[in-house]
Amino acid sequence: MSADLELFRRAFRDVPNCRLATLGPRGAPHVAPRWFVWLEDGLFVATRRGDANWDNVERDPRVSLVVDQGRDWTDLSGVRVDGTAEAIPAEHPEIRGVMSAWHEKYRSLFAGDGFERLAQQVIGLGFLRVDAGSVDAWDHRAG
Repeated sequence: MSADLELFRRAFRDVPNCRLATLGPRGAPHVAPRWFVWLEDGLFVATRRGDANWDNVERDPRVSLVVDQGRDWTDLSGVRVDGTAEAIPAEHPEIRGVMSAWHEKYRSLFAGDGFERLAQQVIGLGFLRVDAGSVDAWDHRAG
């Protein structure tokens, strides 16, 4: 991982949502908010197998995603990652560490049996592993 990418990863890994853009069947962008984990070995976006994001990536792996934070204009900062994605089911052995990190990041949002309920509601959880081709960042705090 490049030094810049590592810097962005550390700055934005705790942000709860990203917005993922994939290309629909007719070439139009499809943008959706998603939970994600940005680990040292990659950026992983959670989605449901068979939803528009999953199907779009299987057809055309080009993606763009934005992670941003701040509310006032002078507080806005973010990063856009353009690249390609690979769809990987949550049951795949490569995803065990990703699932652990994902549970750790979002477990405070659920009380008691929250993840069990989530698992029942989100049938076919999968992850899109995003390989960054280019990265662009902005920080309005910097003037």
